[in-house]
Amino acid sequence: MSKTSESKIIKSPYDFKVAWEELLGYEDFWKIFLSDVLEKYIIGQRWYGGKSSKLKYIELAESFRIQQSGEIYYGLILEVNFYEAFFQHYFLPIAFVTDEAYAEKGRILEISLQGKKGYIVDAVNLEAFRRVVFQRIQSALPHDTTKVQYHRSEKLESEPYESSRFMGMEQSNTSIIINEKYVIKFFRRIYATKNPDYELSRFLSEKREFKNIPAYIGSMSVKDMENINITIALMQSLVENQGDAWGYMLDELHKVFSNLEYKKINVDRLPSADIFTRLGIREVPPEIIDWAGLNIFQKLRKLGLRTAEMHVHLGAEFEDMGFTPTHYNGDYEVWLKNRMLHQFQNRLNMVENNLHKLTGRALELAKEFLERKNEIRKRFVDFDWTRLKGERIRIHGDYHLGQVLVQNDDFYILDFEGEPESTIRDRKVKQPPLKDVAGMFRSFHYAIYATIFGHEADYPYNKEELFKAGELLYRYMVAVFSDTYIDYVRSKNLSIGYLGERTYVLKYCLLEKAVYELGYEMNSRPLWAVIPLEGIMSILNEKH
Repeated sequence: MSKTSESKIIKSPYDFKVAWEELLGYEDFWKIFLSDVLEKYIIGQRWYGGKSSKLKYIELAESFRIQQSGEIYYGLILEVNFYEAFFQHYFLPIAFVTDEAYAEKGRILEISLQGKKGYIVDAVNLEAFRRVVFQRIQSALPHDTTKVQYHRSEKLESEPYESSRFMGMEQSNTSIIINEKYVIKFFRRIYATKNPDYELSRFLSEKREFKNIPAYIGSMSVKDMENINITIALMQSLVENQGDAWGYMLDELHKVFSNLEYKKINVDRLPSADIFTRLGIREVPPEIIDWAGLNIFQKLRKLGLRTAEMHVHLGAEFEDMGFTPTHYNGDYEVWLKNRMLHQFQNRLNMVENNLHKLTGRALELAKEFLERKNEIRKRFVDFDWTRLKGERIRIHGDYHLGQVLVQNDDFYILDFEGEPESTIRDRKVKQPPLKDVAGMFRSFHYAIYATIFGHEADYPYNKEELFKAGELLYRYMVAVFSDTYIDYVRSKNLSIGYLGERTYVLKYCLLEKAVYELGYEMNSRPLWAVIPLEGIMSILNEKH
């Protein structure tokens, strides 16, 4: 930045004797902007991930121009520091507007530049900014070596900008629909590396031509002071859909549970199944088909196939070392155990400190969780890589029904950014593909319990009967998904181990995922903690 200006700054609206085009180098502006003015704006945003910590101060880590034909916007990478001695980086594009109508949303600061009154706003709220980003991606050069780099896929057609709108309510990013054909996702939480969503989306789309994800169309990135390429935005095709698989599954499960009364089903007489058995649809007992119907199992078979195809594509690379399959080894074991022990201790502390928020079955299970902590810890510590012969690959990392779109009778897989709680380095570690499968199985379990909780008054059965029916249905859902998934990956020579290894890895990953979920529920909605706690106890009580 330039030397501190001697110009006197008056109270809001702040008056700066400098043009917008020169503002980045004006130190007096940053003194004001990076103060509580910006703090107030940041902490009010849905994409801000530091709400559970106490913000200490904000610094400017990087700044750069986003411009075209005289239109100038500034991209800021902000370093948000916390009293708990850690920091996070966020991307904030800013613009200066003089018309108050353009400052209704995303207004950060009222200022005056060379006597021209206006507002600093979050630029994503301006259609003009969104148009510039789209056009810069569309006109990207094949080998861009500038600080701000744009990339376009061959799939991007030459077409004029027509329209843009916000995609909807999001938590961690801001997605914009362009021309009703494309989606530009602006990553708000920024990491000093390529974003996994960008890496996996581009790899699967361009190199593997996997059709059941939104096609990679382009991207925007910036090189920081250490010449590290940081992903700022990802542009993909817009997938027409009927909503996500979570909502779809809740609707289907409500029909299934409603059938208990409609078909006068005695839950105690329904045939059971082993938890990790494999069943083709024709092998599912007729009593279960009569109760649940064929449709839900046909959809699970299709979802199992799409999941398997994703993993086969991710495990089929032999040139790019970032994607080549690898085997288990001692380094992975050490990394995994350290990670799991840290996470498990964190969950123990959460449960101990929040027992007073729990009642009924949740409280009962939480106490059992604490009593059996040594048993759970031993499960994590006993991981032995020498017993495992399968492959590790790059995986989705945060795979559940909410990350899948429903399009007629098919599914499209989204959001490869990884587990929000994990570090960016951990998200890129090659993992057993069955970890994604375990994530989806946990999502099935969640959907079943969410249906029971959401419609309990609609079903004339007591909660114990509904839970029993739900656990039974869960086993058949897992069995049908597994049969299709395993058949396909084995036919394509992706090694996930034989039955004993698969069962061991699945149990480990299911326990890991349920413990992870427990933290979210204890923080956000303690009454739902019963779902991961039921999952944990089910895994512990399952016969080896």
